[in-house]
Order: sequence, then structure tokens, then C-alpha cells
Amino acid sequence: MEYVAVPEAARLLGVSTRQVQHLAAAGELQVVARGLVDRTSVDRYLAARPASRRRAWSERTAWAAVALLSARPAPWLGAPQRSRLRTTLRGLTADELLGRTRDRARAGWYAGHSSAPTRLRRDVVDTSAGAVMLGLAEADRLNAYVVAADLDDVVSRHALVRAPGGRIVLRATTMDLGLVADLAGAGVVLSALDLAESLDPRERRVGLDALAGALGRFRG
Repeated sequence: MEYVAVPEAARLLGVSTRQVQHLAAAGELQVVARGLVDRTSVDRYLAARPASRRRAWSERTAWAAVALLSARPAPWLGAPQRSRLRTTLRGLTADELLGRTRDRARAGWYAGHSSAPTRLRRDVVDTSAGAVMLGLAEADRLNAYVVAADLDDVVSRHALVRAPGGRIVLRATTMDLGLVADLAGAGVVLSALDLAESLDPRERRVGLDALAGALGRFRG
């Protein structure tokens, strides 16, 4: 495991050491020992916040953006909000979209028994089908969404442990999981967002290219 001191993490993230401590307390970064932060968690944090330093959308707005780009309605927003969001989406790049939608869920990386991904699929929404549609081979890992209130129970029941390099990614959201499942099956936008946050260069490129394509089609 590679780690960095808090001051170095602050430099890499462009924030203060106090902000690094706040991010660690919120679970955004993983502390491995007093004053030391796991480097992979720093890299993952940066991967979800490319280029754009603009504030992320709220969870509801982020999911509305996914819905609109997937040709689905977003009735939880009012008509004026949807109209403004459509206008904003037409002016975004793939990198900007990735940054603005980062708060759609809180991602955590876990390790577990080799059978865990198969068993977990009963409790989560798996987005791997979209990755396969984008030309990536199906891998022995899981990238999925889970109800935020159920996260601790799911982790305990399947004997998962937090691991920055783990092959199980659980993204906790308060959005209705039925809606998430619909969006996961409506196209590749949701999978593309997940892939674009990957530290694997090929997965990241595939995800960003798919987002750029979705934005282009949305503009017409």
C-alpha cells in the first residue's frame, strides 16, 4: 500500500491540511495511520473531479442529468429546473459532466471473498452490463449502487472490508434503487460515469468517450 503524508495529500488535492482531515472524516479519503493517507484514495478522489473546480450538483440534480442524457424523464425536478439543466448539459464537456455529477453517490472500495460479487448482486444495482456494451470484457469485480441506508448492513452481511484497491465498488445513494436500475438499463451513461472515475487509463478513456458521445447526441 502506498501512502502520503497529510501535507502532501493537501498539495496533490489543492486544499488545506484541515480540508484533508475533513475529507478523511467524511470517508472521502482513507487514513492508514496518524498523519498518513492512502495514495490510491487520493488518486480516486482526483479522478472524480477532473479539470472543473465548479461545485458538484446535488444528488437529485446529478441523477436528473443522468436521466435526461439517458432519454428518461426526471419528474423529481420541477419543469423550470429541468429546462435549466438541459441548457447547462448542452454546454458541458465530458470532464465537466463527470465533475458535476460526482455527488450522485458516495463510492467505497471493498475486498471480500471471491464469491462476494455474485452474492452481492441480489442487493445492489450492477452497472457492468453497460461496460460490456462499451466494449470492455466482463471482469471478476463489481461496480454497483446500493441504498445508502443499507450500506453498512450489506457490507457486514457479505463480510466486506474497506480496501482502496478492492475489486468491489459500492456506490451509496439515497435515490430510489428502482430508478437507478432503470437508468442502468436505459443505455451506457451511468456505466460511463462509473468508468470515467476509474484509475485504469483504458476504462477511463472509454467512459469519457461514451460521455462525450452522449452529450453530442443530447445537443442534437
